[in-house]
Amino acid sequence: MYFQEFSPGLIEVIVGPMFSGKSEELIRRVRRALLARQDVQVFKAAIDDRYDDAAVASHGGDRQDAVPVADTMELDRLIAHEAQVVAVDEAQFLDEQIVPLSLELAEAGKRVIIAGLELDFRGMPFGKMPDLLAHAEFVTKLTAICRCGRAATLTQRLIGGQPAHFEDPVIMVGAAESYEARCRGCHMVMRGRRPQPLFAGLLES
Repeated sequence: MYFQEFSPGLIEVIVGPMFSGKSEELIRRVRRALLARQDVQVFKAAIDDRYDDAAVASHGGDRQDAVPVADTMELDRLIAHEAQVVAVDEAQFLDEQIVPLSLELAEAGKRVIIAGLELDFRGMPFGKMPDLLAHAEFVTKLTAICRCGRAATLTQRLIGGQPAHFEDPVIMVGAAESYEARCRGCHMVMRGRRPQPLFAGLLES
């Protein structure tokens, strides 16, 4: 257990669609903490090995050394008692225990920085990110640029250049070859044999 009897820490959550700069923002905060000579540990979901197995990497090329973890149990085991800042990238891939662990770390006086997708390619809540948002002291919601030029808040999955089907598996690790950032008006999912706007099927059901 990490609980101590002094001033509690806090939870910061960084969310947005793919290509919105979440990892870049997490790296920026980590580097500032390191400049302040704080004891920092950085982790990432092991499933995300697109750019580097042992680093948080942004689409723009920024990198920060990180320890890959398969699940929250492994993350918990690796956190040092003396750590002041604990940063976790791609947290949407971790299991439900990421929420109580984050709360426990904050109560122990640690600063917890978490980045991830709050919505999957269907526009549905992704993993435990909504719960983390609810518990966070600070939330940063980033946007990308849609192909139409508007602010993109959603992630479009493409298969062979066409929108993925709503029933496709939620988790499919990929980058620009499989995903685009889209605004609400440009985002589509396949339902049956035709693409439909994001929420059309939900309103009909």
